[in-house]
Amino acid sequence: MIKTHKVEFAFSWDDVGNKPFRQEILDLANKIGRTKAGTSREAIPFGPEYQALAPILDPYQAKIALNLEFRKKCTAEDVAKKSGEPLERVKEALEYIAWAGVSFVNTVDGVDVYWQDIFVPGHLEMINNNKTLVAKHPEITEAFYYFGSKKGPMAAGIMPIGGGPMRVIPIERALDGNTKKLSYEEVSKHLNEAEVFSVSDCSCRTSREAMGEGCGHLKEDMCIQLGHAAEYYIKTGRGRQITREEAFEIIKKAEDNGLMHSIPNLDTPGHTHAICNCCGCSCYAMRLANEYLNNDIVRSNYKSVVDKTKCVACGECVDVCPTNALRLGQKLCTNTPIDETITKVTPRNTEWQSDKWNSDYRTNRKNALDSGTAPCITKCPAHIPVQGYIKLASQGKYTEALELIKKHNPFPAVCGRICPRLCEEDCTRGDLDESVAVDDIKKFIAEKDLNEATRYVPEKRHNYADKKIAIIGGGPSGLTCAYDLAIDGYDVTVFEKEHKPGGMLSFGIPAYRLEKDVIDAEIDILRTLGVTFKTGIEVGKDITIDALRNEGFKAFYLSIGAQAGRKLGIEGEDLPEVKHGVDFLKKVNLGQDPEVSGKVIVIGGGNVAMDVARSAVRLNTVTDSEIYCLESREAMPAHEEEVHEALSESVEIQNGWGPTRILSENGKVVGVEFKKCLSTKDASGKFNPQFDDTNAIQVPCDYVLLSVGQTFSYGDLLKDEAVELTGRHTIKVDPITLQSSKADIFAGGDVASGPALAIDAIAAGKEAAVSIHRFVQPGQSLIFGRDTHSYKMLDKDNLAEFIDYDGTQRQRIAAVDGSVSKTTFKDLRGVLTEDQIAKETARCLGCGATKVDEYLCVGCGACTLRCKFDAIKLERVHDVMGYEIEDLPKAVIKNTIVRKTKITLNKINPFTETR
Repeated sequence: MIKTHKVEFAFSWDDVGNKPFRQEILDLANKIGRTKAGTSREAIPFGPEYQALAPILDPYQAKIALNLEFRKKCTAEDVAKKSGEPLERVKEALEYIAWAGVSFVNTVDGVDVYWQDIFVPGHLEMINNNKTLVAKHPEITEAFYYFGSKKGPMAAGIMPIGGGPMRVIPIERALDGNTKKLSYEEVSKHLNEAEVFSVSDCSCRTSREAMGEGCGHLKEDMCIQLGHAAEYYIKTGRGRQITREEAFEIIKKAEDNGLMHSIPNLDTPGHTHAICNCCGCSCYAMRLANEYLNNDIVRSNYKSVVDKTKCVACGECVDVCPTNALRLGQKLCTNTPIDETITKVTPRNTEWQSDKWNSDYRTNRKNALDSGTAPCITKCPAHIPVQGYIKLASQGKYTEALELIKKHNPFPAVCGRICPRLCEEDCTRGDLDESVAVDDIKKFIAEKDLNEATRYVPEKRHNYADKKIAIIGGGPSGLTCAYDLAIDGYDVTVFEKEHKPGGMLSFGIPAYRLEKDVIDAEIDILRTLGVTFKTGIEVGKDITIDALRNEGFKAFYLSIGAQAGRKLGIEGEDLPEVKHGVDFLKKVNLGQDPEVSGKVIVIGGGNVAMDVARSAVRLNTVTDSEIYCLESREAMPAHEEEVHEALSESVEIQNGWGPTRILSENGKVVGVEFKKCLSTKDASGKFNPQFDDTNAIQVPCDYVLLSVGQTFSYGDLLKDEAVELTGRHTIKVDPITLQSSKADIFAGGDVASGPALAIDAIAAGKEAAVSIHRFVQPGQSLIFGRDTHSYKMLDKDNLAEFIDYDGTQRQRIAAVDGSVSKTTFKDLRGVLTEDQIAKETARCLGCGATKVDEYLCVGCGACTLRCKFDAIKLERVHDVMGYEIEDLPKAVIKNTIVRKTKITLNKINPFTETR
């Protein structure tokens, strides 16, 4: 191996304006680039080619490098003779030049030989894979980026398919086995032909990370070199030697993690010296497709084709598509035809200036077409692929269905019991008869999670156990964040001030809605994944965040919920018989005496108020439980099903009344005075109740339970942490990243959004995990390449009047008699039978389907590995092997002439189809 060099130079690169111009660097840049001064492609002073070379070569090294030749192997003796320089000094310079990345070096018959290649794929990757140089001269990573900025627009529209410097190679598992005449596009062909293998960091992601623009796909051990390139990488310390078997394992791991492949494409046709494992958000080859929309330059011979009769719009393919060519659309018949996102204006037929580029491609990906997709995945805060798991359940594939759900929600058994079913509210089937029983289907599937023998425990994707993450608060948001980070292999510890985790799931939701063994079973999966739970510890009191930093924790997720009840600010509120609903529920859930008896009045109209009133009914000490709320029955914030069940259990609900004072005698509550509420909001929609002062009532009672909202109890958690709060007393966070004003502190769930649903908290936990992963890894952006969750619901007004559907009625769990259910805290609700599941899953209309933009698709095949329904395949549409580098200019000229003709025709008649 070539020894590591100490890099010292006399000039500074800190200030471009003060850098001395060096002609020998410019000459070398043009030599390697095979360009000439005065042409449109020339290297210019302080341009990207120049900037890549100047910091790493001194004048003598540049002079020696000028004596190397393109793809012709030279010995040190050859170079010494050609340059007229002393052999020993030339040997030292060549050794450095190769180490720096400005030449290849191999040992042939015991003699080192050196040669040069093109900039990309070639020397810029080699330079950026030198960790020492990148650390000392980060400007060389910028040079790599700006080289693409210079060359990308030049190549738009003129490169023939199969002629680009890098080319996508399809994932072999995506091919149908009948492609042997195209074996040059099979990964195994290249790996089986090579004898020497190495693996290195991804140079593109190295460049992105050095600029602080990483996308969360990390660079380590990503790219495989073959043959002479592997020998070079091993010899110069850029990569480590691996076996063929290890190379296949790396390929599979990359594919399993949603990455695709591309290869250097300007060796001899059908051959390559490397296989890169790429993502669409950081790869510079894919940048040509994504930013400049020049997809022809990198595409394989294949395209993705969706069988919409099989597709269920689960979105798994959309998630991994590197070019956003796949998006969720709809497949029901429409009155007015909808845009199927076929790109018509391309570099093939149009002058291609910056107004046609997509320079924000790393932040503006879309999950759905502008015409929309299925309501269920759109309405769910966690965007769970409802159609997907319903289809799997219909096929009896319950474990696969559970796996699909848990990619988005680690607590399906919990949510199957408590979710307010937003996915059902706009279900298209509901416009025909009744919505699909989505939650009951999910509950059936999730029963497997309650049995240790059948529960689904995901495999870990990575191993980042050297980094410790602290989750403060063990509710649904914190647990979700812990779950996702544990799958990524982080060392995660959950700090919970109560004696057990679960948060409001454990202490705020009554057992008749959510049995505690259900919560415990799903939390046990986190323990299996290696999450550590430290209960009975209040951060801020027992230990501080800063002390945890000193213990090595790299990031913190605050998810302490809204655990304190709000006050009304009325007379008598501080009497002993006036209690907060959340405190009451906590005591009930802990099996403690809530100290409530006689007639109870619950004030509030939300789901918590329903839980409080229904829990009170179940106490032997309570004779009556009655709810008073401001809203009308139709406007109550409580879920309709919750209201119905409360009424069935003899809870009385009085609508349209607001409390004015709590009445007392001898220091004890004797009743509540209410006024009639005329409206709850003003003309602007702001909460501003208006009352009829002439219409008041006094209602006798023994206890009052306030359920008018929750607030936050921080204690000393944020002491000395400079974490900003909002006017609502929530933690102020970035709405996308959930990062607070203190860089290593993230917050989500109720403590950041205000009181919301468990599924909202779960969705926030997932976003926090994405951000924390990026935050603790060097050079990652919290924004670039992130899923924007840009879903849009289809326009149901545009659906054709006739939709072919069966007349099967919605399947239901047997109704529970309220007179029975109110006598116990056990959950008496059942689960649909397997026969009912078969009937109910068949009711799904399958509104959504993935759509393919054929121009944007580059035929990588990543989508096919994610599809569980055999709904997407690769279809061969080209038969191009590639070009000898000497022959490529002729093909470019021919393509340029054809393109100019199309552009001219389009100008004459813009409606001419000239794709």
